[in-house]
Amino acid sequence: MAAGMDIPTLAAAYLALANLIAFFAFAFDKGRAIAGGRRVPERRLLAFAALGGSPGALLARRVLRHKTRKQPFVDRLRWIVTIQVGVVAGLIWAAWA
Repeated sequence: MAAGMDIPTLAAAYLALANLIAFFAFAFDKGRAIAGGRRVPERRLLAFAALGGSPGALLARRVLRHKTRKQPFVDRLRWIVTIQVGVVAGLIWAAWA
């Protein structure tokens, strides 16, 4: 492990980076959609969310008004968020049990 970096600090750094990547991937895709260029595949956007970037993905959807009605994308993103919330809740519960 890097000197002075404990697990919570590394986890926070990872999640910050994952959320920045997700947000900017959605922003890039929005720009490409407006310009009529090649888009970011939905699978990739969902993968960024699944790898810890779901808050960034949700924020980008709201701020950029992008991918707000597209089905089944919206449902898949909701499932990813639901699973992540369940995992975090389970970890918190296990830590306090």
